[in-house]
Amino acid sequence: MGGTGDPTGVAFRPIRSGNAFEECVERVLSALKLGLVGTGERLPAERDLAARLGVSRVTLREALRSLADAGWLEVRRGRHGGTFVLDRAPTAPGRSRPALSAAELEDTLVLRQVLEVGAVEAAATSTRIEAKARLREALAECACAQVQHYRRADSRLHLDITEVAGSPSLVAAAADVRMRVNDLLDAIPLVGRNLAHSNQQHQRIVRAIGRSQPAAARAAMQEHLEGTAALLRGFLL
Repeated sequence: MGGTGDPTGVAFRPIRSGNAFEECVERVLSALKLGLVGTGERLPAERDLAARLGVSRVTLREALRSLADAGWLEVRRGRHGGTFVLDRAPTAPGRSRPALSAAELEDTLVLRQVLEVGAVEAAATSTRIEAKARLREALAECACAQVQHYRRADSRLHLDITEVAGSPSLVAAAADVRMRVNDLLDAIPLVGRNLAHSNQQHQRIVRAIGRSQPAAARAAMQEHLEGTAALLRGFLL
């Protein structure tokens, strides 16, 4: 999520370690699991994606081939070709998952609270006007999202909020915990009333950030996360 507002920026950031292939696979999977590139959508062009990840096109090609073999991607040839995301999501919410202990759930919820509440306070004090303005677009997308696409739009909005704080390390940490949260959310049903309530809370959060009101932003985010935590505890424990 750089200056252009590209939501895939959090996943397709440059690789710095010596494990280029492994991290390339991880970065692409992160983008897919976070819904930053949705089912049926095309990944960035090979040349562009390799440059963004800081790897050779050969390394990227091997990573994409591995993910295609595993059923995550499909490579299409021809004029309208490219690498496309396959549907690996459940056809209905509430799919079964391995038993989750209360300690494992609380670990994820506490980590998310610390990261996102701190991030939204930092976002509200940020002077990055363009980044704040992009939040309104993400907010509108989330509010208008169809039920089957809601969690993807919700993920993008939360990551956009974190990005406003201006810390790449914070964004990376928030993306990691968001994947854990999404795994949990995928195991519970979408509740219409909760989605409406979440949208109202999103509006308060974004408004407080836009008005540079850190205390209000923090309180609104705290309330929002507590609501999600209550649903997860109720359905999963």
